[in-house]
Amino acid sequence: MSSSRALIRHSRNLLRRPQFRQASTAEKASEAASSAKDSAQASVSKASEGLTRVQSSAGSSISNAASSASAALNRIGGRTGRAIKFVESLIPPTIHYTRVGLELARLMVQHQKMTPPSISTFQSFFQPVTNVLRNPRSITSAIPEGSGQQMLHQARNTNSTHLTDYAIILAQVLGFFTVGEMIGRFKLVGYHGEASHEH
Repeated sequence: MSSSRALIRHSRNLLRRPQFRQASTAEKASEAASSAKDSAQASVSKASEGLTRVQSSAGSSISNAASSASAALNRIGGRTGRAIKFVESLIPPTIHYTRVGLELARLMVQHQKMTPPSISTFQSFFQPVTNVLRNPRSITSAIPEGSGQQMLHQARNTNSTHLTDYAIILAQVLGFFTVGEMIGRFKLVGYHGEASHEH
């Protein structure tokens, strides 16, 4: 009986050894994988630290350069200094109103469900212009023959409603021109002329 027990123990030990060997190999592989993962994470963290250092040093150097440039511009006096300060004062409102205009345009495009024209539409529209720029002599060939006579015929056959429409448009253009002149001169009545000499 003791020999059978010894044989059973020996067979159990033989069966357990390969499992133990396999378990130890799996443990070694998992340890190697975890150490590789740790080293990869350490490398990534070192790289990110280096990147943040570079970004911080670059950002500080750019801000230092900008501040030294603005300080140098502020030291300039006279007309040039005033012009520089005037331009600097225009930058923030220009940026603000540009952003506002772009946002309004975006909202309008979304609301109207507008889409930009296709490339073929651009090409068909600008093709005559590019042809004229390439060959200026083609302007005379672009005007159809008999168009002068056609325009004369249309002018003779205009009725009173068309003439009234044209007169209204002419009055509007003349009114806008007059108002623009008043704004430009800052006066309601003509320019200052030379003093008249009485003899």
